[in-house]
Amino acid sequence: MSQVDTKSVRKQFQIHENDTGSCDVQIAVLTKRIEHLTEHLKINRKDQNSRRGLIKMVNNRRTLLDYLKRTEEPRYQALLKELSIRR
Repeated sequence: MSQVDTKSVRKQFQIHENDTGSCDVQIAVLTKRIEHLTEHLKINRKDQNSRRGLIKMVNNRRTLLDYLKRTEEPRYQALLKELSIRR
């Protein structure tokens, strides 16, 4: 994953200027990494280590999404819509 992707995603989803760790940013960065790794696994089907990492990232994102839904439902809905995670 390139650093340029991460920086642009952080810029897009940050709540304030120095925000690098809010749920929104973490979820957005994880989503981009998951998309990248999914493409990698389509080509390299036998890469079990990357598959395990993908599963861990998906679980981590799920935990963060659950937390955001519990604490701030409007932000949760907006983030889902913007990242098109769910239909």
